Amino acid sequence: LLALLDSPLNKAGLLQVFIRTSRNVLIELHPSIRIPRTYKRFAGLMVQLLHKMKIKASDNGTTLMKVIKNPFSQHLPVGTRVYGMSCKGLLYSPHNLAKQLVPLDPNSSDEGQSQVCFIIGAMAAGHVTTEDHPYIEKMFSISEYPLSGASAINRILGSIENQWAIV
Repeated sequence: LLALLDSPLNKAGLLQVFIRTSRNVLIELHPSIRIPRTYKRFAGLMVQLLHKMKIKASDNGTTLMKVIKNPFSQHLPVGTRVYGMSCKGLLYSPHNLAKQLVPLDPNSSDEGQSQVCFIIGAMAAGHVTTEDHPYIEKMFSISEYPLSGASAINRILGSIENQWAIV
């Protein structure tokens, strides 16, 4: 989560982050949210979110986190291509994955260039499956080895940032 929100891609306004909990609660994050760096504070924030259903910024009232209705796919722009990341998926280098799946221009509105969504598992055990996420078109892997969620995220984001020349 920290890797996503701290990334240049997010700071450029080109990333939308959703969380799905093990109990199938869907959470939308505002790009400007700053996640607490300690587990104790993060856990407190999540408890507050699950009780109040949203977290607002104290200074300007922006909704930073909110619980939203399932299914996840209804929150994606029409035509978004959804891909799953798993060590059991088709192996690609991160560079080639970005080259094959991500539009060349982040602001492109060409017919052949649709937005993409990557489902990345960051759970303690198991992996992303099409049974849990039926809207996934295809499963991909970016390493011959199982990677942590943070490592996979950093590799994918770095490739997309390189393709879009975001420094």
